[in-house]
Amino acid sequence: MSFLKTLENRRSVYALGKNIADANKAIETIKDAVRFSPTAFNSQTARVLILTGAAQEKLWGEIVASELKAAMEAQGAPESAWDGTKAKLEGFKGAFGTALFFEDQDVVKGLQEQFALYADNFPVWSEQGSGIVTVNAWTALSELGLGANLQHYNPLIDEAVAKEWNIPANWKLRGQLVFGSIEAPVTNEKSFLDDADRFVIVD
Repeated sequence: MSFLKTLENRRSVYALGKNIADANKAIETIKDAVRFSPTAFNSQTARVLILTGAAQEKLWGEIVASELKAAMEAQGAPESAWDGTKAKLEGFKGAFGTALFFEDQDVVKGLQEQFALYADNFPVWSEQGSGIVTVNAWTALSELGLGANLQHYNPLIDEAVAKEWNIPANWKLRGQLVFGSIEAPVTNEKSFLDDADRFVIVD
């Protein structure tokens, strides 16, 4: 399959399960996608925590659920709002795993000090790098026939995640890629802006 065809097939899949024939291949695919992704100045700022099994269930069933419910209650959200959110979190919990993507802020700061002329750009390039590794991992998992969806419960869960899995203080959580077997077909079609609104071609 061509790269563009794989990219086209990548979707947000929410009906995920744990029925993965080769778990090691899925994990190694995420690692390879991160290794081979480009970064500014070859800074390699991405750090990844991959959770499966009991750790996966703890993330969504306990940590995210607890932190999110407390935040919703503090904002005065009705109990009915939590019911829908809880169901969504149970769906994430039922997936095979989650790759939590971090950016190493010590590396970013070191580059800012080393290359002062570009200091303001390194945080931006770090964010771009995080996006690159995330979508590359997502697309690579899609090529394996696996589904995934990207969540952003950071910074709400940052402290609890760091405490639970001894995450270094210089790792900044940027996103959570939930992945697993595809348990139901994705039927909605992708929609696209008109080319005239997106592209300018000059020759």
